[in-house]
Amino acid sequence: MENVHKHIEHSVLRRKKGDLIFPTDFRSKGTQAAVKTALSRLSKKGKLKRLAHGIYYVPKIDPLFGAIYPVPEEVAEAIAKKEKVRIKPAGAYALHRLGLTTQVPTKLVYITDGENRQIKIGKTTIKFKATTPKKMALEGQLSSLVILALDELKSINIDGVTERKIKEILQKENPGQLKRNLSLTSGHVHDYIIKLISVR
Repeated sequence: MENVHKHIEHSVLRRKKGDLIFPTDFRSKGTQAAVKTALSRLSKKGKLKRLAHGIYYVPKIDPLFGAIYPVPEEVAEAIAKKEKVRIKPAGAYALHRLGLTTQVPTKLVYITDGENRQIKIGKTTIKFKATTPKKMALEGQLSSLVILALDELKSINIDGVTERKIKEILQKENPGQLKRNLSLTSGHVHDYIIKLISVR
């Protein structure tokens, strides 16, 4: 077990400040229990910080702002890559990714073909919501994000200014891509978008 600890400690010391570390990074170096113990010991020494269950990071200290948390979006992408699942922004976070809101949501919602999961990073929460293969089949960076935003928020929560911006975005989408994505969405979102793009 001591050899496992030394290997992990040396590996951690070579990492950049802020790098994310998962127990599975060291799966070939020892048993699950040995790796877990080593990471726990390094956390107690302050050489690692525990971000959430099964997720650690190398501490990063800013002279002015103090301890810096990893960027939530990067954490979400790293988890998806590590667990070999797909994720797509949804709800208010999808609107933000489209540039329709300037305020960064405190909850970043992603749909996923993986499992439900929620992680707290400082004041921000990352939420993975397991969804259907149909929703994960949405493609592109325009109409797919609009659809996933509307599906989560419901159209009743969209104001007139945002509606006009959504319409402008949809008008930039490839018609074939939009048609395909609309065939995959729910009835109320389909009808809302058709009505919106039909208004002159």
